[in-house]
Amino acid sequence: MPIVVNLDVMMAKRKISSGDLAEKIEITPANLSILKTGKAKAVRFATLEKICDVLDCQPGDILEFRKEE
Repeated sequence: MPIVVNLDVMMAKRKISSGDLAEKIEITPANLSILKTGKAKAVRFATLEKICDVLDCQPGDILEFRKEE
C-alpha cells in the first residue's frame, strides 16, 4: 500500500500507550489498532485532528506516501 501509517513511531516518540491515546482521542483501542497497522481504509479528519493534537505533530508525521514500483 502506498500510504504508510507511522502512528506507532509517533506514539513511541511521545511515550504514550495505545490505551491512553485511544482514550484521549475517544476511539476504541480496537479501532486505534486498525489505524496503527495500516489496515484502515479511511480516517476521519476529526480523528486525525485529535491524534495530531494529542501527539503534538503534523499529519505528515503520521502518514507517508511511498510510490509503488
